[in-house]
Amino acid sequence: MKKLSQRLIFEKPSKEDFNRFYEIYSDPETNLFNPNGPMEYGRAKTIFAEILEHWKVNQFGIWKVTEVNKPDHIIGFGGLSIKTYVTDIRLNLGYRFETNSWGKGFATELAKTAIDFCFNDLEKNELYAIVRPKNLPSIKVLEKCNMDHIGYLDDFPGLEHTLIYRISKN
Repeated sequence: MKKLSQRLIFEKPSKEDFNRFYEIYSDPETNLFNPNGPMEYGRAKTIFAEILEHWKVNQFGIWKVTEVNKPDHIIGFGGLSIKTYVTDIRLNLGYRFETNSWGKGFATELAKTAIDFCFNDLEKNELYAIVRPKNLPSIKVLEKCNMDHIGYLDDFPGLEHTLIYRISKN
């Protein structure tokens, strides 16, 4: 399954994409707001296997993201996944891009494509996203995409609560 936006290609990842996934998710810069810090190799292996399994079970998931004019270079990963927010199961929007891709509107382009996919392809009525309160660039992306801040998630005891955003079809 392949989706296109104006500048980006979104495709189902394959096991050959793991090393690039690990490079992006283990980079301290891409984890500035992540209380868990950069992803360790073993954790990355587990998460990547879960991404591939999610695709197998649900026929959608986190995409590998490349630029239309550079289709052989993965700049990030993102899309939709079924995620548990402590006890609630939600359809979740998430993404992470290499630092060279920051500030170019790629996260917004991915988010808008994922929202369209959620409502039109999957025919779902709502989509959620979670973001750390100090991650102002991602908060701006979610708000640009008309997602509303609806609550908080106490997922890191002792730290500021994670923000929950939602967009509904109507």
